[in-house]
Amino acid sequence: MKRSKTLLITGVSSGFGQALAEAALAAGHRVIGTVRQASAVSSFEAHPSGNAHARQLDLTNTPAIARVAEEIEASLGPVDVLVNNAGYGHEGVLEESPTDELRRQFEVNVFGAVELTRALLPFFRQRRAGHIINITSMGGYITMPGIAYYCGSKFALEGISDALGKELTPFNVHVTAVAPGSFRTDWAGRSMRRSPRKIADYDPLFDPVRQARLEKSGQQLGNPQKAAKAMLELIASDQPPAHLLLGSDALKLVRERLVGMAQDIDAWERLTVSTDG
Repeated sequence: MKRSKTLLITGVSSGFGQALAEAALAAGHRVIGTVRQASAVSSFEAHPSGNAHARQLDLTNTPAIARVAEEIEASLGPVDVLVNNAGYGHEGVLEESPTDELRRQFEVNVFGAVELTRALLPFFRQRRAGHIINITSMGGYITMPGIAYYCGSKFALEGISDALGKELTPFNVHVTAVAPGSFRTDWAGRSMRRSPRKIADYDPLFDPVRQARLEKSGQQLGNPQKAAKAMLELIASDQPPAHLLLGSDALKLVRERLVGMAQDIDAWERLTVSTDG
């Protein structure tokens, strides 16, 4: 029989976080979910399993992150699995997008995840056990016009996850960066922040991309409930991978990206090695 675990999942009010929380509770795990609105605390804790606990937390409030993490460990811990799921997407041509939007994107998608991870690391390290799952994106491998800030945040979280996993290997603490493709969540809808269009030169390139994304929202191939099931399998593994793609579109596009990178490396090998000596 698989052991029940305590999961701390950020952003359980919608999307992947909500789907994973529901699947984990149904499987007999205990879930501590973070929500942004105080009104969402009681509704999450009303789950009939009695295993749902909620904490209000704004991931841009750095002092609060440490306090909440310590309080959870003291009153509900030990946490077995941290799932840094909370985040959002920014869409906008870079020239049209204020750098304040980039800062906000990183505050939530990167710094919030890192701060919560750092707050829990002493507990994981001392117990010589734990699993950190960072929800990134296929946008942490591939790029497309109009989501430079989002891709930048996910590339950053992929790199941080990979390096952190190597630092924690001696302590039996695992780190997995989970990169979903397109799923039927609110990412391209309610959760998306969009910078206004201003520069006509970009219209032919970007307007069709924005329109296609809006039309596709809610119709994506990926099923969040199936993603949650896959994540439970990941959580149950004694030797989880450092990276996991979710979705056939992510698999196809990331493989194409890797092939393209290999071709560029081969084509420019002469110039690359010319700098030695």
